[in-house]
Amino acid sequence: MTTLGTPLSASATKVMLLGSGELGKEVLIALQRLGVETIAVDRYENAPGQQVAHHARTITMSDPAQLKALIEAERPHLVVPEIEAIATPMLEELEAAGVVRVIPTARAARLTMDREGIRRLAGETLGLPTSPYQFCDSLAELQAAIDAGIGYPCIVKPVMSSSGKGQSKIDGPADVQKAWDYAMAGGRVSHGRVIVEGFIDFDYEITQLTVRSVGADGQIVTSFCDPIGHVQVSGDYVESWQPHPMHPAALEKSRQIAQAVTDNLGGQGLFGVELFVKGDQVWFSEVSPRPHDTGLVTLCTQHQSEFELHARAILGLPVDTSLRNPGASAVIYGGVEAQGIVFDGVDEALAIPGTDLRLFGKPESFVKRRMGVALARGTDTDQARATAKLAASKVKPRVA
Repeated sequence: MTTLGTPLSASATKVMLLGSGELGKEVLIALQRLGVETIAVDRYENAPGQQVAHHARTITMSDPAQLKALIEAERPHLVVPEIEAIATPMLEELEAAGVVRVIPTARAARLTMDREGIRRLAGETLGLPTSPYQFCDSLAELQAAIDAGIGYPCIVKPVMSSSGKGQSKIDGPADVQKAWDYAMAGGRVSHGRVIVEGFIDFDYEITQLTVRSVGADGQIVTSFCDPIGHVQVSGDYVESWQPHPMHPAALEKSRQIAQAVTDNLGGQGLFGVELFVKGDQVWFSEVSPRPHDTGLVTLCTQHQSEFELHARAILGLPVDTSLRNPGASAVIYGGVEAQGIVFDGVDEALAIPGTDLRLFGKPESFVKRRMGVALARGTDTDQARATAKLAASKVKPRVA
């Protein structure tokens, strides 16, 4: 039996999110609907999640001393990492000491915050199909890895980054220096280390949302959402849709790979497993032990969004991953460099039947910063994609 307390009382069930952007904001809202007391932590003040949580805290989460002091002061029941740049060894230390429970586990947080940890787990420990890859600590090592067998084209990514930052495709020798410099600028923590991957000629890529929750018998059960298709530009998602049509054999392989990875990581919660697919062949790419940006589409497609699924799973509650209707999402970029921007055209976007918006409330806009998302239901994903993109195009961010 799961018992939940009352917020802001001695009985409160307290959950701390480390990282409080747009995805964390939706998780916080889902937790609050279940009467959970929430603590939103971020590296800057007035982050989206901090605007809706019971408590807002601003620290450098990659600083072990700051992280330890905050957790010991707040004493949450659960700590939920939502970004990469966190002092995960400190989380492991606190979890081992019984101070707090980390979602899904401190080990999973450490492995998945670093592309090297999760790629070696998938490719070398679990023997799952992945693209050929090598890790490099310098421009010379990167060039040597490409020349020794990775070849062109290839993909270069920092070992630690989010939302495609620092990721680029190399088509020939002239691109190598530029890709290295971009990776160094885009990493969340300056490791000076990259992964270079051989390019897979895939038909499409999907996100397989995978949920580890407590079943009726008290044991962990794994359930899957319908696959999510998406378009990325420079490694950053710009639109997604659900369900993505797949060959039954490819869908089965996708779920086998997703379950193998998430079983190894353990714990409870929702995982976003990224996969490349060609015909009935499937390759593992990455996994996030938390809601995925492409999964914003589930706000309009599923009976329980990925955020509700995550909240329920971490609390030990039953989940329902079923699809309600096809739908799509389309990103709204800032388009300007300014603080406190305004959005024109919101009424025009919402006048389109079957649409919804999420404006994230980020205090500062950049040209390519994701400031919102348009959502659309449809009779099929083609219709939903067209509607979502139309709605997104109506919203015009500008300087106030």
